[in-house]
Amino acid sequence: MPIHITGQPGDYAPVVLLPGDPNRATRIAARFDGGLEASRLVSEHRGLLGYTGTVNGVPVSVQTTMMGTPTTTIVIEELLMLGVTTFIRVGTTGGFGGLGIGDAVVALSAASLSGIGGVLGGGEPTAPTADYEVVQVLVEAARAEGLVTHVGPVVTSDVFYDPHPDGVARWGRRGYLCAEMETAAVYLLAMRERAKGRPVRAGSILTVSDVIVDPSIEHQATAIGDEAWFRPPEEEVTRRVDLTIGAAMQAAAALGRAG
Repeated sequence: MPIHITGQPGDYAPVVLLPGDPNRATRIAARFDGGLEASRLVSEHRGLLGYTGTVNGVPVSVQTTMMGTPTTTIVIEELLMLGVTTFIRVGTTGGFGGLGIGDAVVALSAASLSGIGGVLGGGEPTAPTADYEVVQVLVEAARAEGLVTHVGPVVTSDVFYDPHPDGVARWGRRGYLCAEMETAAVYLLAMRERAKGRPVRAGSILTVSDVIVDPSIEHQATAIGDEAWFRPPEEEVTRRVDLTIGAAMQAAAALGRAG
């Protein structure tokens, strides 16, 4: 049984939203049917807040992962113990190239610039990939919310402040859409479970909260004043994230209803 999240069998819905931020988990629960008062707090140990409620009458849970792949893997492993089958990461990301603040990114795959790739891949190359149905539903929900939506590969990194001379921007030159810190772990664990014959699936929808500039591309640097990256005021980030959360909640309900 789990030792980090305190929920018990039956406490979590089959579909779980996975924000890193515990405050975001509470904000999501407040948008369940009937608000926060109608949702049930099922875990709070170590600040790993988890709630269960309904969205459009469909059972949905939300569980904090905190930042990075180590705690994310712990949380997902323990949710798997409790019977969860659909995982949707809901987070923020630094966008490359032509992405704008507030855009949504649905991750088809996530390169693992992270130790988790080697651990779960046995030291061999991995290709952390989303479930196609989850991707489809997330894209439809994001576009229905009016969000500018990008679909493609992302990179999951273990470091926020990348010491590489080019920073994380080098991944944008390779065709990746953005950088974040958890998606590869979510996908690798879901893939492992599917290989065992379990009906586990995963997706990730991200809000561009920062724009990462590639210093080798002049027009990018000029566009935002020669800064290496740009982030708007936090209240604006929160407003944009809340729009993506709405799409993620509708997608979770659709996936839960379909089973």
